[in-house]
Amino acid sequence: MYTIETAYKNDWMKAYIPSVRSDKKVAIIGSGPAGLALAHDLNRRGHSVTVFEKEDRIGGLLMYGIPNMKLEKNVIQRRLDILKQEGIIFKTNVNVGKDITKKELEKEFDAIIFATGSKKARDLNVKNRDCTGIYFAVDYLTKATKHLLDNTEEISAKYKHVVIVGGGDTGNDCVGTSIRQGCASVVQIEMMPKAPDERLESNPWPEWPKICKTDYGQEEAIAVFKKDPRIYETTVKECILDDKKNLKQIKTVKVQFNNGKLEEVKGSEQILDCDLLLIAAGFIGVEDDLKKSFKLETSQRNTIVTQPNSYQVKDKYFTAGDCHRGQSLVVWAIHEGKECAKEVDTYLMGYTNME
Repeated sequence: MYTIETAYKNDWMKAYIPSVRSDKKVAIIGSGPAGLALAHDLNRRGHSVTVFEKEDRIGGLLMYGIPNMKLEKNVIQRRLDILKQEGIIFKTNVNVGKDITKKELEKEFDAIIFATGSKKARDLNVKNRDCTGIYFAVDYLTKATKHLLDNTEEISAKYKHVVIVGGGDTGNDCVGTSIRQGCASVVQIEMMPKAPDERLESNPWPEWPKICKTDYGQEEAIAVFKKDPRIYETTVKECILDDKKNLKQIKTVKVQFNNGKLEEVKGSEQILDCDLLLIAAGFIGVEDDLKKSFKLETSQRNTIVTQPNSYQVKDKYFTAGDCHRGQSLVVWAIHEGKECAKEVDTYLMGYTNME
């Protein structure tokens, strides 16, 4: 952080405008970390790049998936300003496949790249799932960020008993956001057992430490409510409604693995107050509309199938990021974007070296 902040402070971060332009046009669908890495590298090679984004702002996961307290949006915007100065065209509020068709894209662009992420959320299969008061975490966090930026309506946790299903980064972000909104209580449900507090002998250095980590959201919950919000080896079994079909409580049950199969523990049901249930159980690949619009073949993990050891789908189509490798980290998305850009450049120009 110090290095990049020093660069901005000393005006070292400036737009680089290619002195020579090719006659090739590239469409990138999705403006998250993979899409932006693609746009940056391909533009520097002299190609004309247009980035299409379904949301009202550029940034994808960086803009609406990561809360403002973890990543301030002016940090994203200042980098976008440079990318725009370098000649990259950004088009927001465009649902590719509907607002612009497959045929129109193919006619206008020499290469088309999917960088749409893994945005299909994993749902809960529980009784009364269709009641009022249940939201996917990505929708909750998106509305929270839009409220901060534009003062639009949010999904408020104020005075509510919040339960979050999912123990990962997104679930933790929901914990922190609901506390900032003034929730009455917050519980985070994890299906897996609690990791050990210290390394086991079977997990020596330099292996990645498989230990229980308390992130900022949980730390804040402990400070506000005097207890860790996490409940382990637990899942939601039923949503309990009031007389107006609004979520009132949830029934949970303990689970355990038996010969690799997840089973409920008999007699372990509990009732928790809950009028806001947030599903942060991860993602299961690319969205159905995209697959249908472009007739994409997908893997068992619901990622876009490419040629062997390649980012190329077929003909002028390529893919990178989470829609290619599955849900992963931002750094992996950036890496995928840069590697895919090399392959796209070779396809367009026949070059084998891209520095």
